[in-house]
Amino acid sequence: MPHGHYVRLFADERGESHFEEIVVDLEPADFAPPAAPLHIAALFPATACELVGGPPEWDGSIPHPAPRRQLFCTLRGAYEVTASDGMVHRFPVGSMLLLEDTTGEGHTTRIASDDDLLIFSVTLA
Repeated sequence: MPHGHYVRLFADERGESHFEEIVVDLEPADFAPPAAPLHIAALFPATACELVGGPPEWDGSIPHPAPRRQLFCTLRGAYEVTASDGMVHRFPVGSMLLLEDTTGEGHTTRIASDDDLLIFSVTLA
């Protein structure tokens, strides 16, 4: 069965942030009839979407929680997130990050490409 994946960043009960790899199964569904079925995984209800961009010199080195629950999809460039537990994860083009550390110590972020970063951000319900 086909699958997709994303990385989840969350805060535990002590307020420390951690990464978790999530794999989701893609099920056949009539997505755009009469076209043939595609493989779908329903993820989350959304309330808004934005494009978020920044230059390589942007400074996200001050620890901060996510301002809201959101899903980031990298369209251009790459960035690295350091969770408060010290783990570092890189997000290149095509990667997805579910930000759920809206409380606690938060994380730091660094643009890790020579090009400007461009993210498609989906604000989740």
